[in-house]
Amino acid sequence: MTGSGEVDPLLLQLLVCPVTKGPLEYDREAGELVSRSAGLAYPVRDGIPIMLVEEARELDEDGR
Repeated sequence: MTGSGEVDPLLLQLLVCPVTKGPLEYDREAGELVSRSAGLAYPVRDGIPIMLVEEARELDEDGR
């Protein structure tokens, strides 16, 4: 984790969706890691990705 609360870029390279094991996209503006294949967005709090399905938000039809 960096000092600014951003997610460490090395960690982002290692993380995958816990549901599909597919890639994640980091949406800095929303503070979420997005799994398009699962249709879920995992929150990032204080630079820490919360990779729990029960904490994830379902994406709408537009993928947002």
